[in-house]
Amino acid sequence: MLAVRDALGPARVRLRGGPVLAELDARFGAPAREKLLAGEIRDAGGTVLDAGTVLPPGSFVYLYRELPDEVPVPFEMPLLYRDDDIVVVDKPHFLATMPRGRHVAQTALVRLRCSLGLPELSPAHRLDRLTAGVLLFTTRRELRGRYQTLFARGSVHKTYLARAMVSPAVVLPRVVRSRIVKRRGELQAVCEPGEPNAETLVELISPQGLYRLTPRTGRTHQLRVHMASLGLPITGDPLYPKVIHAADDDFSSPLQLLAKHIEFDDPLTGSRREFISRREEIWS
Repeated sequence: MLAVRDALGPARVRLRGGPVLAELDARFGAPAREKLLAGEIRDAGGTVLDAGTVLPPGSFVYLYRELPDEVPVPFEMPLLYRDDDIVVVDKPHFLATMPRGRHVAQTALVRLRCSLGLPELSPAHRLDRLTAGVLLFTTRRELRGRYQTLFARGSVHKTYLARAMVSPAVVLPRVVRSRIVKRRGELQAVCEPGEPNAETLVELISPQGLYRLTPRTGRTHQLRVHMASLGLPITGDPLYPKVIHAADDDFSSPLQLLAKHIEFDDPLTGSRREFISRREEIWS
């Protein structure tokens, strides 16, 4: 297994089987072929592969990705808390939690690994790229599962703030329940008939359109879908109710959604943990 390099671990590729050089060349072209010939690809046991390597179907090989050209996200990510086990930050809008697609170096994970010198840093949960606020990481690989389980089981109390229009026709507070499905390759998640898998308490806390959102589940885009379903799409949302395409360097209209507060019992110490975003911007 290759070590972390430039704050990124290696990519893992599952093979169809046969001569590795021919398969990588057919699937990924010259860059992968050149990496193999340069001795930069290894198998699951750490052995360097060469032009004559043949592997069975289902084998995994590891290689470093070429970083895409990215537009720098021009916002700071303040540190809210750090100890030997966890790091908590106040993530800005437009910064993805971790590498995915065209966002690699410009992610919270890579920035923190570089700035803090923690190559095993991992997110315990995720925030959408367009959502700002409290984001928790674990510092060592062996801790990751303990904290991720808290979020997966719904054992973390989370509160968000959002800006949206106000409609007298929408009676609040209310609990919104629906079945949300997010399909690979599609930008929007959708509500479908069936047993609800998503639940959000929606409260209007200011007549100027400031809402407190308390999710009791954690589906992809849940808060954005539920607010749009009420006819109250979150201000600045480029996906709901309609997809609006913006340039990568357009930071002029951030999604008005903030992960304001998380609270949970620490799985290592049993003590109660509470972290609150300090971002003011539009939230006062």
